[in-house]
Amino acid sequence: MFTPSAVLRHRASKCANAFLKMSSATILNNVPSNPHHHKGDGVEHTTGKPVRNEDGPPLQYRVTARCTRSKARVGVMSLRHADVDTPVFMPVGTQGTLKGILPEQLLELDCRIMLSNTYHLGMRPGTDVLEKAGGLHRFMGWPRGLLTDSGGFQMVSLLQLAEITEQGVRFQSPYDGSECMLTPERSMEIQNAIGADIMMQLDDVVKTTTTGPRVEEAMHRTIRWLDRSIAAHARDDEQSIFPIVQGGLQPDLRRVCTDELTKRNTRGFAVGGLSGGESKDEFWRTVHLCTDLLPEDKPRYLMGVGFAEDLVVCVALGIDMFDCVFPTRTARFGCALTRAGQINLKQRQFAQDQRPIDEECECSTCRTYSRAYLHHIVTVEPVACSIVTVHNVAFQLRLMRDMRQAITEDRFPEFVQEYISIRYPDDTAIPQWIREALAAVNITV
Repeated sequence: MFTPSAVLRHRASKCANAFLKMSSATILNNVPSNPHHHKGDGVEHTTGKPVRNEDGPPLQYRVTARCTRSKARVGVMSLRHADVDTPVFMPVGTQGTLKGILPEQLLELDCRIMLSNTYHLGMRPGTDVLEKAGGLHRFMGWPRGLLTDSGGFQMVSLLQLAEITEQGVRFQSPYDGSECMLTPERSMEIQNAIGADIMMQLDDVVKTTTTGPRVEEAMHRTIRWLDRSIAAHARDDEQSIFPIVQGGLQPDLRRVCTDELTKRNTRGFAVGGLSGGESKDEFWRTVHLCTDLLPEDKPRYLMGVGFAEDLVVCVALGIDMFDCVFPTRTARFGCALTRAGQINLKQRQFAQDQRPIDEECECSTCRTYSRAYLHHIVTVEPVACSIVTVHNVAFQLRLMRDMRQAITEDRFPEFVQEYISIRYPDDTAIPQWIREALAAVNITV
């Protein structure tokens, strides 16, 4: 006879096996059969309900509600594959998949857009395979929105043998050791083959804490590379390029960069070069400056930011889009996200805790498993990573949904105050940078 714990373990294993046995053909049934998948047919294939409009440009953005005190706003970003409500968090599937979670599970969480990486996909499986598959949407069985970053950050930050010249980024392939060159033109070629709804220009990436002439050089080169990217873009009627605002931590360079980028006719903008070792004070002030300078009628994407309190503060500062590997990466270490902060399910204090991770969460993990059960399997069963990942992604998506609702109902400042009080029950523990950032947009905590 099974013990209660054994029953739960049996159920989890059975569930995991079912996912593992699911054929790729089954998943691909959710995607239009037309190999020119980027055109789509205006239908969400899991529900039959329309989710986006094909008329007009491949990205249309409109603001539908604004906070009357801060810079927070709600909008709808209409793409070829989905209508995306903003502010939005985009889970990161670097190589065309989120670690520990299937596309079908993302659909169940109502994820409307995810991110993949140009560098990794260009190396493996390569553009030939992606083009034959009809693009990444069909290749991975994902019928909704996709954003690809340019790959420049990964090469500069992860590869030791990378050299940046005016031509592009020269590096040694980590797969076969061959010498490669990623130029703005090649980045566009790969991203056109991937078929993402939104593509990032190749930018000249320097470490956030870099000072001196190199920062200005990178900023001006990023502008020149944007022009080359726009010239090389072969599918402007189906995919949109976002420029990336650079300039390090120097306000004057950020102003120059923003002024130049906004002269180009692009459909949205990204803020890059942050969340890389700078102080939180420098972080929020740079975000605040950039959202003041960027156009009101286009989406603003803050790259690589995903801590919950950062999301809340930066929405207040006027950011619309975010991405980060944090929710999936922290799940692999047995950590789950909650409003009160993350909890490490490996700790013995959860061995007898029969509550779900989050009693307000409606994801399949919180509906099914207790903290005690997850503590039991998190160090011994690979399926635990998947179970916690589902919750962490659901948590991020629900946080964004809650913020959108609060902005729409004109109670966003109260939402922020409640969120901070839960995250920091002792108000003397609230970081000063959070107080100052929110005060800058008329929210007191």
